[in-house]
Amino acid sequence: MVSVELGCRQRPDIRLLSTNDLNVPKAREPFQWQVNIGTKCGVIPDRVFGFEINGKRWWYFLEADRATMPITRANLEQTSIQRKLLAYEATWTQGIHRRDFGIHRFRVLTVSTDPHRVGGMIEACRKLNQGRGLFLFNDINTLKSNPDLLLPVWQTVRKGEKVALVD
Repeated sequence: MVSVELGCRQRPDIRLLSTNDLNVPKAREPFQWQVNIGTKCGVIPDRVFGFEINGKRWWYFLEADRATMPITRANLEQTSIQRKLLAYEATWTQGIHRRDFGIHRFRVLTVSTDPHRVGGMIEACRKLNQGRGLFLFNDINTLKSNPDLLLPVWQTVRKGEKVALVD
């Protein structure tokens, strides 16, 4: 988040947004919701932030992956990256982001510990039925080596494609 804030300081046209800029009651902290993915699943992003440029807003749910859970498991009752992907996909398809938070569009940024793990997450994401475009990935060392995280350094599920957070 420090890198994001520093990037915004270099771009006076961008205003960094927080959950305080949403019309969400303070009682909703931490920022969380429930979604149905065939089983009830809670979603709590590690951080929620956005950007505003000329009145247009982009919202992001940040997931900081520390490699403490497997990418996939045999069932959805146990935590996994696949379960998180499905939960965010369901958030989008069920319109929870609009109904509960007034967010028109969002993306999920996942920062992981190493590029090989990122590759496994991208493979899991490619198996989603819908919403693959919601997800952007990177590893912490690659992000640390880039001075501006607003540039196209975020991997999509398309092989070799990298995008910027705002365009």
